[in-house]
Amino acid sequence: MNLSGQKSRLLALTKQISLDWTETQNHWSDSRSREFDSRHMAELFANVERASIMLDKLEALLNQVRSDCE
Repeated sequence: MNLSGQKSRLLALTKQISLDWTETQNHWSDSRSREFDSRHMAELFANVERASIMLDKLEALLNQVRSDCE
């Protein structure tokens, strides 16, 4: 299982979503846009950050298990 590769992919895709969202906000900047940002985009980015941290912890745990089994 290559968690670091999956984490990198997740972060790259999230960065692209962030860039796309920034571009969208250049054209959509009303109260609905701000509501969407606070309700959905902020939550998405926070969840990705938590997932990234958990993937690091899981990878460390899997490495420890592999080491213990050798």
